[in-house]
Amino acid sequence: MQKLLIILGLLVVAVGLAWPWLGSIPFGRLPGDIVIERDNFTFYLPLTTMVIVSLLVSLAIWFFHQ
Repeated sequence: MQKLLIILGLLVVAVGLAWPWLGSIPFGRLPGDIVIERDNFTFYLPLTTMVIVSLLVSLAIWFFHQ
């Protein structure tokens, strides 16, 4: 448990330091993300973004599980 907390803490620090560069990644604006805009209504469904994030999380869990 201690090792996991240390790794998570280092990951949070790394993301915090890399935040200016991470903002330029087009997550949320990828092809396949659905945006429907009407007069007083906006519907946003980030399908492609969700698939990519799911794959990355699955790979991370698989990597740390072994």
